[in-house]
Amino acid sequence: MIKPVPLDKFYRLINHGATTLISAKHNGIENVMSAAWVCALDYLPKAKLTVVLDKSAYTRTLVEQSGLFAVQIPIVKQVDLVMKLGGVSKKDEPNKLDGIPLFYQDNYDVPLVAGCAGWIICKLIPNLDNQQNHDLFIGEVLSVWADSRIFDNGRWKFDEMGDEWRTLHYIAGGQFYRIGKGLTVGEGFDTP
Repeated sequence: MIKPVPLDKFYRLINHGATTLISAKHNGIENVMSAAWVCALDYLPKAKLTVVLDKSAYTRTLVEQSGLFAVQIPIVKQVDLVMKLGGVSKKDEPNKLDGIPLFYQDNYDVPLVAGCAGWIICKLIPNLDNQQNHDLFIGEVLSVWADSRIFDNGRWKFDEMGDEWRTLHYIAGGQFYRIGKGLTVGEGFDTP
């Protein structure tokens, strides 16, 4: 069910503003956190994205040390998991990931959360000014996969799936929205 996505189409997984999960690993220590501020930055000549990681985030340290991180797109049926991963720090709860279904893709030592709609593995492009002054991290997209039941051939299939398969969109104070019904108008302004 997990299918590769071309790097020049990775942005379609995050372009609709979904809440994400960010994971990283260094020296055998794994962590996953929830994040809402993730944005596509570029797709040519190399695919890139940005993510905001607060200085207090344990995952940030792992990203800085390992130089790798993953962005995952969770779905409605994972909302409790998203709340748990965003509401507890590994600094305070070392067993935070107990019971969280993680897996690894070949050639990448970055933990991925099972059951998501998509997974994007990135290599950190260090920029100390951005990181220190704005908590902004830039990642070069190395590899991308999606659950083909939800995202296939560069397109979301939300209208074909039940509500539990839709992506989450965090507002504030524990309030989420799930992506709504699609509306297609001609060819649009699509890029490659």
